[in-house]
Amino acid sequence: MEFDVVIVGGGPAGLSAAIRLRQLAIETGHDISVCLVEKGSEIGAHILSGAVFEPRALNELFPNWKEEGAPLNTPVTKDEIHLLFSETKSKLMPDWAVPKAMHNEGNYIVSLGNVVRWLGQKAEELEVNLFPGFAASEVLFHEDGSVKGVATGDMGIGKNGEKKHSFTPGYELHAKYTLFAEGCRGHLGKQLISQFELDKDCDPQHYGIGIKELWEIDPAKHKPGLVVHGSGWPLSESGSAGGWFLYHAENNQVTLGLITDLAYSNPYLSPFDEMQRWKHHPVIKQYLEGGKRISYGARAIVKGGLNSLPKTTFPGGCLIGDDAGYLNFAKIKGSHTAMKSGMICAEAVFEALKEGREGHDEVTGYPEKFKASWLYEELYRYRNFGPAMHRLGFLMGAAFNFIDQNVFQIPITIHDNTPDHECLDLAKMCTPIEYPKPDGKISFDKLSSVFLSNTNHEEDQPVHLQLKDASIPMHKNLPLYDEPAQRYCPAGVYEVVTAGGEPRLQINAQNCVHCKTCDIKDPSQNINWVVPEGTGGPNYPNM
Repeated sequence: MEFDVVIVGGGPAGLSAAIRLRQLAIETGHDISVCLVEKGSEIGAHILSGAVFEPRALNELFPNWKEEGAPLNTPVTKDEIHLLFSETKSKLMPDWAVPKAMHNEGNYIVSLGNVVRWLGQKAEELEVNLFPGFAASEVLFHEDGSVKGVATGDMGIGKNGEKKHSFTPGYELHAKYTLFAEGCRGHLGKQLISQFELDKDCDPQHYGIGIKELWEIDPAKHKPGLVVHGSGWPLSESGSAGGWFLYHAENNQVTLGLITDLAYSNPYLSPFDEMQRWKHHPVIKQYLEGGKRISYGARAIVKGGLNSLPKTTFPGGCLIGDDAGYLNFAKIKGSHTAMKSGMICAEAVFEALKEGREGHDEVTGYPEKFKASWLYEELYRYRNFGPAMHRLGFLMGAAFNFIDQNVFQIPITIHDNTPDHECLDLAKMCTPIEYPKPDGKISFDKLSSVFLSNTNHEEDQPVHLQLKDASIPMHKNLPLYDEPAQRYCPAGVYEVVTAGGEPRLQINAQNCVHCKTCDIKDPSQNINWVVPEGTGGPNYPNM
């Protein structure tokens, strides 16, 4: 199938790019065809975010979004930031001490999945060809090495690699330009970054894992528009970094979660279990008691910022959104930056097509437009946030960032050149962490949590969590790091079992919520996350 532009990924970046391309085509009368493929069962099915939404890019894309019914229904009414010192002690920070990036006046508490579904509707109205349920599994190349498009995965292949009776071949989607918007640690994006050496002039990318729950709480405790952030305990007990959020959304619901920096060093740390015990802190528990957990999910978060931003163009295509790494971690926000990157890229691609270019080349107008935009200005302003926390530690890093954001901009750039997967200490150097058993009311186990994510994969298909060398986890990770995959995975995918007196790594791929943490944190970089059959994975209804 031939198109002018193919977009991989139906999140904020991909949909904004598709919408902007069609808007420009309609405005100028220069018609172009746009195709967007999304591996989730529907647009929005794999979207997971806090989310406090900054509408800056949406204001530009749809100035009349309120009249058109965009689901931004809960404006932020109040910000709170708490430092947790122990399982019972905490301190509410005064407003003057809060970094400017953490203020949320003018923002909205949203379900990003619902915002994306709305964007999908607008894209359909503009005649974008949307193909949900189709996983782009392979990049296609011209003979000259430029990107030709993508191939979607075959359906109906058994675990043994043979065709089943339900076999359906994938599609080849050819385009003049292909935009990759797969989100953090995109399966195809990471291949393109490696193949074209797009990251040779930037710092290594850095990540966190965000684990989120959606609760329905007692209406008497619900405070619509209240945004609560914090850091400290329980991650501080292991010397790990991260932060947490609790947002009072509409309909007596709160979204809450813990973000664990994947540069942590103790291989016994379990981000999932850290979150479960965090919920028992009085600051959090006061809202949850008497409530009901209704959804669960997890997703890796890109947090390297401008310093880790790779080159975003290559012959025949571009990286946009979190596939490149545009998230502003100082704000803990990436939706408005992802949208803006897609819009900028769309404008540059449209200009190239209007000039009659046929692909094969680089869309140089994209990085030029980025450098001239508020997106670059914003990311440059907060470029030191993450590196300062990593290099200087929590207290010194926080002091640096407070001065840099609230007092005056410090005219230096701090670099963090240690990849997250190299940060683990050997197990023998660390103290195992004993986590309390879940009580089934505030805290829960992994399997009951995965059930709430509506995760499902066709069971008889090739495992999409591949080991490059099947022997490495046992002869390296198990004795050196006590196989950390069994703890950093928030879905119980990796399990060490004993068979015939020998331990082995069992991969329960059916549980995978597509968070990509294993692909990032594995110390031997032996786990390769590839796309399963289309429609597989979580089905988040309101996340």
